[in-house]
Amino acid sequence: MCPPRPRTTTAFGALAQATVVVLLAALGFLGVGAGPAAAADGSWAVRTASNDFGSGRQNYSYTLDPGGQLKDGIVIVNDGTTPLHLAVYAADAFTAEGGRLDLVTKDTKSTKVGAWVHTDRPDVTVRPGESVEVPFTVALPDNAAPGEYMGGIVTSLTQAGEADRWRGIRIRLRVGGELKPRLSVEDLYVRYSGTPNPFGKGDATVSYTIHNTGNAILTARQAVSISGPFEGLGVHAGRIDDSPQLLPGDTWKVSVPVRGVAPALRLTGTVTLIPLLTDAAGSVAPLAVVETATHAWTIPWALLLLLVVLCGLVVAGLTFRRRRRQAKLREDARVQAM
Repeated sequence: MCPPRPRTTTAFGALAQATVVVLLAALGFLGVGAGPAAAADGSWAVRTASNDFGSGRQNYSYTLDPGGQLKDGIVIVNDGTTPLHLAVYAADAFTAEGGRLDLVTKDTKSTKVGAWVHTDRPDVTVRPGESVEVPFTVALPDNAAPGEYMGGIVTSLTQAGEADRWRGIRIRLRVGGELKPRLSVEDLYVRYSGTPNPFGKGDATVSYTIHNTGNAILTARQAVSISGPFEGLGVHAGRIDDSPQLLPGDTWKVSVPVRGVAPALRLTGTVTLIPLLTDAAGSVAPLAVVETATHAWTIPWALLLLLVVLCGLVVAGLTFRRRRRQAKLREDARVQAM
């Protein structure tokens, strides 16, 4: 997985800086470097071009068969007072730390959307108060694998002594063919912390990794539970937030605390996922449930220690009683022998 772009904003958020115009917060993949505050002459915005695909689109969304092509455009608006010279390029998306979707940097090689989308020019100069449309072409190779892909068109400003500042618009691409949405639970592990109370309950932590092993963009609805032998003493974790959108091949690590778990020697930790598939229109469809379980041995040390102590007391009592009885028998024998 590629490293996130240095000092950029959240991929699906809007960044407000005192001297930078905020770009249409509804768009995905809108970013600007979070370095020094930009001057008024470094402010710009981007929007989708108005054409046969529509006007006022929040992002780009296409369905295209392998080997197919289409043309679209991005409009760049200079809101500053001096000309802006911007690089224009396409990039692949990935799930970054924190669950946000981000775009790889320009010097990182893209292999999917970023490699299939080609701008008509690598850079553009926009005069103050004016706008320029930069056309681009989406051209799929004949062997493009079916499924869903995410990327973006990026406009980037580089100034001496500053980190790149950029603005982008998301591209969601569906390559024709069979869609196989699939999630799996991997590296499932249960850790029990125990309790000093022999008859009390402790806490457990269930850790696992959600892996998108299919070819569709999915979100996971999650539930976690722990049960004892014969599915008794069951405890459910509290509400767990849905995972972020996971691109095909992405993974997401999860750690869930479960309170009030009895140390029942052998615990069973169960993770249940409901994959959620969102189409281009925003409709969400729940898919077949995925359930994975693992086992963990828990030794109730406090209870065992108490049992050892009780057994020791019983043994000591019996030993004392036997010795006392033997002493009495010896004393009786001595008296009779006199």
